[in-house]
Amino acid sequence: MTEKELLAHYKQTGDLDTLGKLYSPYMSLLYGACFKYLQDADKSQDAVMQIFEELIRKLRIHEVDNFKSWLYTFARNFCLMQLRKEKNTQRVDLDEHLDDGNDYSDEADPKEWSESQFEKLESCMLTLNPEQERCIRLFYLEQKCYKDIVDLTGFDMNKVKSYIQNGKRNLKICMENK
Repeated sequence: MTEKELLAHYKQTGDLDTLGKLYSPYMSLLYGACFKYLQDADKSQDAVMQIFEELIRKLRIHEVDNFKSWLYTFARNFCLMQLRKEKNTQRVDLDEHLDDGNDYSDEADPKEWSESQFEKLESCMLTLNPEQERCIRLFYLEQKCYKDIVDLTGFDMNKVKSYIQNGKRNLKICMENK
């Protein structure tokens, strides 16, 4: 069977053996592509398997003309999203962004805030103007990028950046004063 026939057969039947036949010739290529982005052998191996799992659903709903190039693009985007998730996970560490020299936690791990510190943060969030509060929540808590925030709020890019920067500064000041 040709690649196009395998694709059509999989889309029609959902047969995982067919998907495996379609996918297996590209596994080493995908591993190399993933390693290029992720720079980690274990994460790259995991990504190759996760991509296969994603394909189970994606190939049933997407029209794919050139499987090799579509798969490479899909893998690249998958890896970029993994890197973005890692970056966003780090971004959510509010101690890093609100570091004012004060230790808000009795714990050795700064990521373990007490309930009172979260309450303090929440009350400080309410002191922000509505635009700053919305942008801070979208950026730090919902892990949206600037472009997504622009799309969701209708604010222009410079306003979004300004609201986040000023909101972060105002949060820091409020946290210091409480």
